[in-house]
Amino acid sequence: MSTDLNQLKIDRSGLTVSSRSPWPKRLIWLAAIAVTVVVIMVLGGNRPANVSTTSVVNVWPSQPITVLNATGYVAAQRKAAVASKGTGRLEWLGVREGSVVKQGEVIARLENSDVKAQVEQAQANAAVARSQLQEAEAELRNTELAFKRAKELIAQKLISTSDYDLADARYAQAKAAVAARRSAIQAAEANVRVTQVALENTSIRAPFDGVVLTKNANVGDVLSPFNTGLDSKGAVVSMADMNTLEVEADVSEASLGKVKLGQACEIQLDGLPEVRLLGEVASMVPSVDRSKATVMFKIRFVETDARVLPDMSAKVAFLERTLAADERKPRMGVNPQAIRSVDNRKEVLRVRDGKLEVIAVTVASMLGDAQIISGDLTIGDKLVLNPAPELKAGAAVTVAE
Repeated sequence: MSTDLNQLKIDRSGLTVSSRSPWPKRLIWLAAIAVTVVVIMVLGGNRPANVSTTSVVNVWPSQPITVLNATGYVAAQRKAAVASKGTGRLEWLGVREGSVVKQGEVIARLENSDVKAQVEQAQANAAVARSQLQEAEAELRNTELAFKRAKELIAQKLISTSDYDLADARYAQAKAAVAARRSAIQAAEANVRVTQVALENTSIRAPFDGVVLTKNANVGDVLSPFNTGLDSKGAVVSMADMNTLEVEADVSEASLGKVKLGQACEIQLDGLPEVRLLGEVASMVPSVDRSKATVMFKIRFVETDARVLPDMSAKVAFLERTLAADERKPRMGVNPQAIRSVDNRKEVLRVRDGKLEVIAVTVASMLGDAQIISGDLTIGDKLVLNPAPELKAGAAVTVAE
């Protein structure tokens, strides 16, 4: 029995007890976790904030009183394709695109040596006819004197009746010759005028004061008034009177009640976005474009600008009333949600090179949907929308797409 109990006894002689504590390893792991948390917090705190932005824009006082907007194009109401009345080869061209010309000014000329020769020949024929008239008038004076003597002699019965009749016939013949020579002079002078007109037709003149828009022919080209030949040209140049420029704008049928003759307008040209010109509704084309369901209105320029050119695209704002003098300049405006209040002052956050700048502003009245402000800002600056209170100057940000 005692032997069995000894067999159940645990032998601890082969076991070794470690004297090292487990706490140092745990402290190392805790320290590593703490450092990781700190690094994550630091990196997270320096991450740029993602913000939405809006732009500083020009706000025009005409926007709140605009009743209708329309688009159109600038067109000259007085324009012409200048062609030659005669047929011939272009010998001289004195203008180019953009040339300013006066009414009656010669801008081109056809070869005209043959026509000049015809003029000289017609003038010579007229001179011959005038000389022949002088000869006939001298003959008339002689026959008239002879007839008067014959008349006296026949009364005294000193000549025969046949001699008297012969003198009378010569006198009548001389008068007829003078009349014929005078008619010949008229015909010769008319022929001179015909050839002079033909010579004048070789000179191409400007029909009115204007500017050359396009050049359609060059020296050496054959010109024809009806452009019947395969290689012939019709118009030499096209030109327009810049004093008759108007904007032709299409207005929807549904909006006709908002537009009337004489209504004040403001014209903005796509090519000159910084310019706003005053205009006035001049006329309405009395027909409807079925395909677009629109009516064309012509808007006259009350103000002019030398840079306005035909076929420029334009936007027209039809206004409730004429703008006052102090309403002609734009104001600086922003989205009201870009302004925040800090310590009883207004400020905006400008984004520049990925950093925030705090700009103090003075707030004026609303103009349409924009808040009019003043401050150290320029048109086009990017401002943070709905700026959070924690956003400070110098903070790095990224702009949301």
